[in-house]
Amino acid sequence: MASSPLSGARCTSSCLCRHGAWSPSSLRLRSQDLGGRLLIVNKAFPGGERPECPPRSFEQAFRIYVGNLSWDVDNGCLEQIFSEYGKVVNARAAYDRKIEQSCGFGFVTITDDIEMNDAIAALDGQSLDGREIRVNVAEDIPKRSF
Repeated sequence: MASSPLSGARCTSSCLCRHGAWSPSSLRLRSQDLGGRLLIVNKAFPGGERPECPPRSFEQAFRIYVGNLSWDVDNGCLEQIFSEYGKVVNARAAYDRKIEQSCGFGFVTITDDIEMNDAIAALDGQSLDGREIRVNVAEDIPKRSF
């Protein structure tokens, strides 16, 4: 059995020198096989420092659930239908990756609550490709607590 460079290796110190350069031992460990898994060595920030991330800015958006869609409805079709009622930020028809076919529902995001309510009132129960679609406010998925 061939000896691995990781045989008997123990982690005793940082793989980076004080100047943030890779030490020779860390370069030797990169991309090595350890028990059938590929070892990845990442460069850490010195002293636990992390760069400041800019604060995220979120535009207020309102999500709409659209159900009972035919399998022929795609993202473009949803966007075209709902753009008559307001500015569409995002329109997604859900697809099953295995069978590469629509799941029969989707979500549309609109920027204004008045436009969202107008779209729901106008489109709920309407016929689209021979099917009566269900349109209502999308509910947030509750976060799990472990």
